[in-house]
Amino acid sequence: MDDAPRHRTGGRAGRQAARAHRHIERVPFLTRTLAPFEVLDEEGLSLIEHNADTILEEVGLDFRGDPVALRLLHEAGADVDGERVRFPRGMCRQIVQATAPRQFTQHARNPANSVQIGGPHIVFAPNYGSPFVRDLDTGRRYGTLEDFRNFVKLAYLSPHLHHSGGTVCEPVDVPVNKRHFDMVYSHMRYSDKPFMGSVTHPDRARDTVEMARILFGPEFVEGNAVVLSLINANSPLVWDATMLGALRAYAEANQATLITPFILAGAMAPVTAAAVCAQTLAEALGGMTLAQLVRPGAPVVLGSFASSMSMQSGAPTFGTPEPALVLYAMAALARRLGVPFRSGGSLCASKIPDAQAAYESAATLIPTVLAGVNFVLHAAGWLEGGLAVGYEKFVMDADQCGMMAVFTKGMDLSENGQALDAIRANGPGQHFLGSAHTLANFETAFYRSEVADNNSFEQWLEDGSLDAAQRANRIWKRMLAEYEAPPIDPGVDEALLDFIARRKAAVPDSDV
Repeated sequence: MDDAPRHRTGGRAGRQAARAHRHIERVPFLTRTLAPFEVLDEEGLSLIEHNADTILEEVGLDFRGDPVALRLLHEAGADVDGERVRFPRGMCRQIVQATAPRQFTQHARNPANSVQIGGPHIVFAPNYGSPFVRDLDTGRRYGTLEDFRNFVKLAYLSPHLHHSGGTVCEPVDVPVNKRHFDMVYSHMRYSDKPFMGSVTHPDRARDTVEMARILFGPEFVEGNAVVLSLINANSPLVWDATMLGALRAYAEANQATLITPFILAGAMAPVTAAAVCAQTLAEALGGMTLAQLVRPGAPVVLGSFASSMSMQSGAPTFGTPEPALVLYAMAALARRLGVPFRSGGSLCASKIPDAQAAYESAATLIPTVLAGVNFVLHAAGWLEGGLAVGYEKFVMDADQCGMMAVFTKGMDLSENGQALDAIRANGPGQHFLGSAHTLANFETAFYRSEVADNNSFEQWLEDGSLDAAQRANRIWKRMLAEYEAPPIDPGVDEALLDFIARRKAAVPDSDV
């Protein structure tokens, strides 16, 4: 037998072109048909809720540097002692359940890309908050505004990401007090998917709302959620002035907030999963309660970001079983409370898009989908415990999100799915490769990865012997080369740029 590589029709260029331009169904969000996986029964969930109420009643939460928040909580019936706030048992749950929506629409400037957050729906959003970026060509470096715009464009182009995200990376080449204008504008101009707002200062949150009013119109913003923003508790049991101010700014404008304790178990909470759940629920209830007191009916999402840690170094670890248990339990607690839930992602501690990155990301993404998370932040690009976002990792993760999109549809039990006629017609001992049913379904029967190589060894050699990261490198470069910005009303664009120019000119550059 001749061992030389065998050439197939079309060659390497043909295969690459077919992968690059194959049709992929675009949907604005996923609708899960699978029942959520549960790890706790009624007794266990009730115990966690009881413990959260005990924390709120006996220990309380600190609401620091925000007298307006303290006044609102006191007037609602909480016990305010300085900045420590204790809540009568059941108070927070009653307020949240009375007015917070179970599900809401976050509107995109392209209505076809608006998303449903809550219920059986899943929204995948990219990485958030990394100061560093990484790619195969330049390695690890500080993020720039160009990087930020690149990731916005990649998220816009990806059929598997439903949301533009927020601070996909930190553009450190722009002054801290002014970069939020460039980031929010980039989401508005280079994408027409939903986006997240700035939370690093209450004034920056208000700037985001004003830009949204220019983009969507003041009346529309008044009655609809067009911005979603991440409000993190300063665990353990603290809400600081920056987050409280941003929370109030968005709630006053009827915009949506992700109320998310960020807990490194063993440092910001006890090491046990049950304790992390109770503390997470208590902290989130405090934040959601304030949002409802500021403006009843303002959309809120219960968030949970819990990580285990290395007891040797103190570094966060990902893909371990304990945070997965927290995720499953918190998703169930959010459903019982009657609010949407945010968690999950494609998380890893690996510094590069290697095997560790792959298996840790899979070990966080799969529980995210099985638990029924509604808004998935960090779904694409996360590296190094969140310190870096990777171009190649972004592409590889988005591909896995596409795989999850197929999985969440569940099993097809239609007549075509049952395929009894095909089995009858084919008979015993005959393969199905040429059957009418196979020919009718072959293009859509199975998920086809954009990144994975499933060809023969000879074909892989002919294509350059590339690993997954190298293939992803080619993909993101092609995507950016082919990018075309979505249209925007020139008058609206001019108004946005004028607002940004005036606001930037009004204050000197600052690194805080």
